[in-house]
Amino acid sequence: MVFKKFKDKKKKNKSKNFTEQPIITRVKMPRNQEVFGIIEQRVGANRMIVKCLDGKQRNCRIPGALRRRLWIRPGDTVIVKPWEFDSDKRGDVLFKYRPAQIEWLKRKGFLKDVEGEF
Repeated sequence: MVFKKFKDKKKKNKSKNFTEQPIITRVKMPRNQEVFGIIEQRVGANRMIVKCLDGKQRNCRIPGALRRRLWIRPGDTVIVKPWEFDSDKRGDVLFKYRPAQIEWLKRKGFLKDVEGEF
């Protein structure tokens, strides 16, 4: 039996140096009762304390559909949907903004109240 020797084809590693930030054309905005919020503290079990821009502090959770896809740390900017009952104290985290999107929101004036914080 004859074995063929396969040569390892060396792949050229094309380094992708992204010095430029991506150009933001669309940014998800809060609809209906949704508000902007900033994560203050993680309290365990996919729950966190969020300071919302409507002046309230809510204990928010990550819904089951987003639980493994949405990784959140203190200081992140998110969209919060308050619950129908107990809306002043509780809510759901629906979306997390990326750094380039946060800069765009600040430039456009949507996050004026937050610039000095964090």
